[in-house]
Amino acid sequence: MKSDRITLSNMVFYGYHGAFEAEKELGQRFEVDVELVTDLSTVGQTDDLEQSINYVDVYTVVCDIVQERTYNLIEALAESIAGEILSAYSLDQVVVRVRKPSVPMGGVIDHVEVEITRQGRG
Repeated sequence: MKSDRITLSNMVFYGYHGAFEAEKELGQRFEVDVELVTDLSTVGQTDDLEQSINYVDVYTVVCDIVQERTYNLIEALAESIAGEILSAYSLDQVVVRVRKPSVPMGGVIDHVEVEITRQGRG
């Protein structure tokens, strides 16, 4: 497997995900990281955007999923993001991290984070 990566770090969106009705009603911030693992040697040599992955397109896919859909669990949100990206791009692997800063846990916590890694068709 290749170790080349394109990483979009700490994308921040407002979404309506959570197990509690108030979370779905009021919404909250979600932070997302996406790592795209693929061979970048050709595009590194040609300097041709058409042969690479357009970061704006990836950002738009993630934005649409987080802001336009609703999930009970951030695990499902991360799975949806990974699936959409893998269906759109020929990748070896995608890593998706979703952070939920405001978690109704009855105590102080920075955030809850889910990280998933899915294999692509490379």
